Amino acid sequence: MLQTSGAFKENAANAMADAGLQRALTRARPQFAKKRQAAVDRLPEFEALREEAKNIKNHAIANLDFYLETYAANVEKAGGTVHWCATAEDACKAVLAIATKAGAKTVTKGKSMVTEEIGLNDYLEANGVTPVETDLAEYILQLRHEPPSHIIGPAFHLNREDWEETFRKSHTNLPADRVFRDARDIQSEARLQLREKFLAADMGITGANFLIAETGSSVIVTNEGNGDLTQTLPRVHVVVTSIEKVVPTIEDTLSLLRVLARSATGQDMSVYTTFSTGARRVGDPDGPEEYHVVLVDNGRSGMVGTEFQDMLRCIRCAACMNHCPVYGVVGGHAYGSTYPGPMGAVLTPMLVGVNEAGHLPNASTFCGKCESVCPVKIPLPGLMRHWREREFERHLAPSTMRSGLGLWAWFARRPGLYRLSTRAAALGLGWLGRRSGNLSPRLPFIGAWTKGRDFPAPEGDTFFARYAAAQRARNKGDRP
Repeated sequence: MLQTSGAFKENAANAMADAGLQRALTRARPQFAKKRQAAVDRLPEFEALREEAKNIKNHAIANLDFYLETYAANVEKAGGTVHWCATAEDACKAVLAIATKAGAKTVTKGKSMVTEEIGLNDYLEANGVTPVETDLAEYILQLRHEPPSHIIGPAFHLNREDWEETFRKSHTNLPADRVFRDARDIQSEARLQLREKFLAADMGITGANFLIAETGSSVIVTNEGNGDLTQTLPRVHVVVTSIEKVVPTIEDTLSLLRVLARSATGQDMSVYTTFSTGARRVGDPDGPEEYHVVLVDNGRSGMVGTEFQDMLRCIRCAACMNHCPVYGVVGGHAYGSTYPGPMGAVLTPMLVGVNEAGHLPNASTFCGKCESVCPVKIPLPGLMRHWREREFERHLAPSTMRSGLGLWAWFARRPGLYRLSTRAAALGLGWLGRRSGNLSPRLPFIGAWTKGRDFPAPEGDTFFARYAAAQRARNKGDRP
């Protein structure tokens, strides 16, 4: 996992000054929200499905030990092997051991955020195993030596000219004067380069969107055929995923699939939805000879029973970041974490510690849009608030912020004085900005706030004063 979340302010400033990134965000971000809304409008029972999805995940998490044990037993029954890994290092070692035993030197990979989280690619390369990303976006990021900036659109931050430049630099075996007329040419070139990788791979690694306890199946959803090729062509298929992905039944999985694609990409269903259960059986025309599941905890079991348990409902649809105004202007790399946006602002401090990732829960306007679009109704603003409280309690917040909040709290505990002082401030600021209606160039100490936004002058009295006046008018029978 990236360890630069503590530099969020600097990262965000650089992101907002990056013209190419801003062009990519402006072009791509609105499309996710529009497509999601169109898909929701086509399904009248969508809100009922959200409640059902929430209940399914809550039940699975409340009985996590039972369903994980049931899942593992059914994997073994189907001829697979389960590897229980408490930490990221344990998971990397487990995958390397499988590769070593199989004599694998080349590994194809379908998109998996958990493998990004545990740093699997670097670990394999350091130990003589070559991982090849086969998702189109992950493939170009591997060529560019960049991490994903989005959990379903990893190359969200790139423009078309970035793709062309990277392919020309990397694919030196192709004519230098070739022409890229449209996106299809880019896809065709990637397919040409990857085809031999699929055929030569000794082992394939995928993630999992869901793990089905009753059958021991893993489920992946993709819009490219690379996921199926990764898990059926090599001799060994390894699923690397986290423990909270388990759900009780196939029926539960189908309910979750109905909200997943609609929330993520605005599709009714992803192009490919693939269920894998064990290794190839006698009579099967294809499939791996070995099937392994590497179950990663990495701090998640510590969330059960805490105020952060709701975060374990997340099904990685990215709807929260697709609608987040902060993500929309800084992109994913600014978060310095595998998981960006609102969901990352909650999950990352749990994985790396609030000391390292304390800036992320503060990277929110608290507009509430993330919670309103979450298909499993995770109260993301409330969870970020919990992290802010912990940050404040541990004196991790800047002293100026803690002093300012302390001063505000002192006044807030004295309602009469609070109302008097805020009324005086509102009237004074209103007078100061009476001509332009804007306080931005006039007040000291607010430069950081007004650098990217206006500070309009108050108009009239405070809410408390106006409400009190309205109440007095009602009591007298007058019109407010």
